[in-house]
Amino acid sequence: MPDPTTSDILGKLWQLAGLDPAALGRIELPGEGPILASSFRVADAAQASIGAATLAAAEIHRRRGGPTQRASVERRHAMLEFHSERYIALDGAEAPARWNNIAGVYKCRDGRWVRLHTNFPHHRDRVLALLGCAGERAAVAAALAQQDAFTFEQDAAEAGACVSAMRSQDEWDAHPQGMAITSLPPLQITKIGEAPPIPLPLLGARPLSGVRVLDLTRVIAGPVCGRTLAAHGADVLHISAAHLPSFDDLLPDTGRGKRTAALDLRAAEGQARLRTLAAGADVFLQGYRPGAIANHGFAPPALAALRPGIICTSLSAYGEVGPWGGRRGFDSLVQTASGFNHAEAVAAGADPNDAAPRVLPCQALDHASGFLLAFGTLAALLRRAEEGGSWLVRVSLAGTGAWLRGLGRVPGDWSLKEPKLGDLADLTETTASGFGRLTALRHSGVLPQTPPHWTLPAMPLGSHPAVWAE
Repeated sequence: MPDPTTSDILGKLWQLAGLDPAALGRIELPGEGPILASSFRVADAAQASIGAATLAAAEIHRRRGGPTQRASVERRHAMLEFHSERYIALDGAEAPARWNNIAGVYKCRDGRWVRLHTNFPHHRDRVLALLGCAGERAAVAAALAQQDAFTFEQDAAEAGACVSAMRSQDEWDAHPQGMAITSLPPLQITKIGEAPPIPLPLLGARPLSGVRVLDLTRVIAGPVCGRTLAAHGADVLHISAAHLPSFDDLLPDTGRGKRTAALDLRAAEGQARLRTLAAGADVFLQGYRPGAIANHGFAPPALAALRPGIICTSLSAYGEVGPWGGRRGFDSLVQTASGFNHAEAVAAGADPNDAAPRVLPCQALDHASGFLLAFGTLAALLRRAEEGGSWLVRVSLAGTGAWLRGLGRVPGDWSLKEPKLGDLADLTETTASGFGRLTALRHSGVLPQTPPHWTLPAMPLGSHPAVWAE
């Protein structure tokens, strides 16, 4: 059986979301080729996931009484948007997101590799406490050379650190967590409560005008979802807290189109303010470790009781099932644990028995998950208008990885070079931001009569009051 086309991939996502297949004739997916070097169909995943979200936004606008539009997502633009945090300049100087000095891969004494994610200070501190060494690469390498990979991975998880050992795809398939997510679809949309149908807002200038989104996410996947909804006109209010660590290098990119406020959910006042905001929200988007937000009283059933008809959109690392269901994780860790780094290395010519990790050409699991979350949220808005109910939309990085893997493989063109920001003038825009004059990629989804764009500049966390806009 031939591998599915990009249109086939989009069509299956559309079917999975329970949407009218008649809309599938109203999108174009031009372009061809892999764009960046990989043996996985990353460009297809980019074009299909962004295309699904763009088409769903067009469908919402049409159902609100707007014109029928023919959506379009160009392949090169979509693929590079999957690497948007790389293509950033502030005040004319390139400013891509930077990794912490000890983050990355190390070889252990059993010959296996581990990957450390240490961009948050507390995760870095926990790794160093386990290793008992200085925060320098040489010291960390020497300490890990005295550790066995799987043992250290487990010790790190128990200590609340973020580490994964590299596995082959066969090893992941045999792992209890790999087996637990085998049947997980890339997107789950579930009715979690009864409520009368809530009609889409009256026609506005943009597809999501009048839709309110609470965005409680960090790093890439969740913020990309909120950024995508903002690009189509949603009122997105990002909630952070002063005591929580953040990866500020990402904010100029993922903060576009949002207002950003700070609340401390450890305090009764912060919880009360968030309940007030949730009572007026259409969407509650969260991407913290499973149970973290729920422990403050904001589990999906509680939100559905507070605001019947709400759409809860949730991101996890490993799928909320299986022995790792509650484990901390990031794209790079899931890539390593689930076999992508090993498979890419072997495809590029490495010895399967002695392969050093080779990453995907971008944070593909993060970005695909973000656009799948956005698509699922839009699908839930459409279904809420027709069927009523409160809804839960779930995506996991591991589930997205399984989806990407299931799309099939391609011969990797390892001669492809990653373009530089200066090569992408046709895809970028320069605007004001709270971080300086910002040059970044435009959104790759195209709607001719309601062009996606961001009307609000990216700002530092906590720049706005925790209230809905007038």
